[in-house]
Amino acid sequence: MGSEHTEIRKQQMSAAQETSGSTPGQQGVGNRGSNACCFCWCCCCSCSCLTVRNQEEQRPRRASHELRIEDLPSCEESPSPTLEEVHAWAQSFDKLMLTPAGRNAFREFLRTEFSEENMLFWMACEELKKEANKNTIEEKARIIYEDYISILSPKEVSLDSRVREVINKNMVEPSQHIFDDAQLQIYTLMHRDSYPRFMNSALYKDLLQSLSEKSAEA
Repeated sequence: MGSEHTEIRKQQMSAAQETSGSTPGQQGVGNRGSNACCFCWCCCCSCSCLTVRNQEEQRPRRASHELRIEDLPSCEESPSPTLEEVHAWAQSFDKLMLTPAGRNAFREFLRTEFSEENMLFWMACEELKKEANKNTIEEKARIIYEDYISILSPKEVSLDSRVREVINKNMVEPSQHIFDDAQLQIYTLMHRDSYPRFMNSALYKDLLQSLSEKSAEA
């Protein structure tokens, strides 16, 4: 009886040790479940690892957006146009596009027709031609492509397939003249399509009348 009692006692102690030994492991699993948010399926917004991941994903997008704002000013700096200049705009589209005041007035009209991206693209191409640094050219060419050439962009300009194909090939190593054909195509589009409507628009006529009245008063 004594030996049987001793054996039973040993079995009870062994079972108690196994139970106590399993407790830390269970607590560890519980702690991992509450803290290791990478394994949770709910994707709650308080999850620290998701917050860090979202911040990392937003950084390059934010930097790219800042470049766009810098490269595309709301309007060009220019003195107010004279009556002679405004009259000259009616003589040819080239004369309209030659001065910042003319481009600003035409751009304001394009905005009313929801086609301002044509002027923005043309202006961006002009700025690209002034660059000489290879890295700057590549960065600006990439921004122009994403903003105006990519079919995913809401500001995509209308280009034929041949011009797009040439641009896609040359984007491997872009130069400051990579968009020349596309720029000419958009320039021609604005000339034939938007320019005649601008000349008949209230915006142009009101500006011409205002300057004519000021000239008469002087």
